[in-house]
Amino acid sequence: MLETLTDGFRRARERLAGVTTLSEANLDEALADVRRSLLEADVDYGVMRDFLERVREKSLGTRVETKVKDAAGRVHRVTPGQHFVATCEAELAALMGPVDATLAARDGVTSVLLLGLQGVGKTTVAGKLARRLQKQGRRPLLVAADVQRPAAVEQLQRLGASLEVPVHIGDPGETPPSLCRRARERARQEGFDAIVYDSAGRLAIDAELMAELEAVAAAVEPANTLLVCDALMGRDAVNVARGFAERLALDGVILTKLDGDARGGAALAVKAVTGVPIRFVGTGETLDRLEEFRPEGLTSRILGMGDVVGLVRDFEEVVDAKQAEADAERMLRGRFGMEDLLSQLKNLQKLGPLRDVLAKLPGVGDFAGQVDERELVKTQAMIQSMTPRERERPEQIDKSRAARIALGSGRSPREVHELVARFRQMRELMGALGGGGGGLLGRIPGMGRLAGAGVPAGFDPAALLGGGGNRKLRRQSEARQKSDSKKKRKQAKAARRKSRRR
Repeated sequence: MLETLTDGFRRARERLAGVTTLSEANLDEALADVRRSLLEADVDYGVMRDFLERVREKSLGTRVETKVKDAAGRVHRVTPGQHFVATCEAELAALMGPVDATLAARDGVTSVLLLGLQGVGKTTVAGKLARRLQKQGRRPLLVAADVQRPAAVEQLQRLGASLEVPVHIGDPGETPPSLCRRARERARQEGFDAIVYDSAGRLAIDAELMAELEAVAAAVEPANTLLVCDALMGRDAVNVARGFAERLALDGVILTKLDGDARGGAALAVKAVTGVPIRFVGTGETLDRLEEFRPEGLTSRILGMGDVVGLVRDFEEVVDAKQAEADAERMLRGRFGMEDLLSQLKNLQKLGPLRDVLAKLPGVGDFAGQVDERELVKTQAMIQSMTPRERERPEQIDKSRAARIALGSGRSPREVHELVARFRQMRELMGALGGGGGGLLGRIPGMGRLAGAGVPAGFDPAALLGGGGNRKLRRQSEARQKSDSKKKRKQAKAARRKSRRR
């Protein structure tokens, strides 16, 4: 996700790693890396130019305290590179925010009119919003107002049936404004306190579509008018948002398919170009995968620093806090078995694609895209082929037991032995994370007693997985660390030589 942007900022950060003074020359080199990534990410040129100018001005025109004290009174040195990253972080968050994801209500009813072109995922978003409103204790009604495309009505009916949410359908030949007006009356009579209108779309903006949408908006006066855009469209998504904003009063944008967007141009530019904020983002196909848009979280991920706050919220959605605390107690007492690992793997799967989960961990995001999701399934199969005692004490698995487990799971004995070895590595990782818990990781249910200052050095993001991916990632991680160390030594040496010449 957003790899193009992340690569550019990472290169800029590495370029300034050994620099002792932030000058126009080295800042220009770092900004050139950022500029290239913004162009490759299809960010609007005007937005890119203004962003770079603000970063340049604040990086050079601000007095930086090279020593700061934290809350505990400890003194930390602030490098020019860290100052540059902090400036980029502040400007990126300002570019995309602030955002309030709260849906407005009128006369006690939360009504949402969804707009957008055909194929952007509008009908799926309608189902996701209904699911979100359900979880908030609301009683939603879905309205199939796309009378031009019968498949949209059928799709909305399937989504409504899966959620047990009623879907209002118009009479043959009924116009969308009349249909939506009758749906509003039905909601009032039957006690629905939330309505989601799924309107018609076209392959491109045209006068007929706009006239229809304006008539629908006038008929029902929705409390929230949200535009659905496809993040994969890049700059075209921003142009579409601009076109809709010129004709209709928009309250926000929902950006779909953000999890598949390697560029990120739409996420960065839509607010700056249209003045309309991104309110929600779709990050998967299931109906639970609609997230509040957090500019600071996306900014942190773009800069390669993860999004622990977002990860905490994800965990709170799927993890039973009391059970997780009990699991943590067992881990700390050395009673962490394969059954616990199986439970954690199932919780990870509830969070969505594993690569998205890992991308939110600081220092792990660079490797998230290299993880093979299928390895989780293989690992689960091997654990489920073990006896209860073997799960409790995996160290007793010998050659004959491994052969039996391999036969039952469709894997090889070697893979079973590798899983047991990785399990020992996992127990060591739990120990490394123990002690403390005052940081953000400590707020993850069940992790309060395990979380330390962050992910320990040398953490292997594929430690849970089977197969050869684990070794591959470790070699790549070690190679990158060696390369980074070598580059930093060269930069530091060049900086000292330049300083002596002065």
